[in-house]
Amino acid sequence: MTSAVRRLAAFGVAFLVTLAASAASTHVVVIDGVRFEPASVTVKRGDTVVWRNDDPFPHTVTARGAFDSGSIAARQQWKYVARKAGKFDYLCTLHPSMTGTLIVE
Repeated sequence: MTSAVRRLAAFGVAFLVTLAASAASTHVVVIDGVRFEPASVTVKRGDTVVWRNDDPFPHTVTARGAFDSGSIAARQQWKYVARKAGKFDYLCTLHPSMTGTLIVE
């Protein structure tokens, strides 16, 4: 294989990796009225999930052993990149009746 062909092959691989990375999506879960909306969201590995707190007081997004936002202040947000496949039930530790599910494919 010539060096020109190797360089072209390397460029093609780099292009495909970049293309795959740019294909990741962002999903928004709104926290409002002491609930998560939508309550269940399905994403692909590599996607970003943003929890936006529209309530006038803090909340958390906590899936024990998987992720924990800490306190998300009123009118703030928290981002999470879904890297591990699975079903993750989460809750607000400050308001345990608030629950949701993140499904990562």
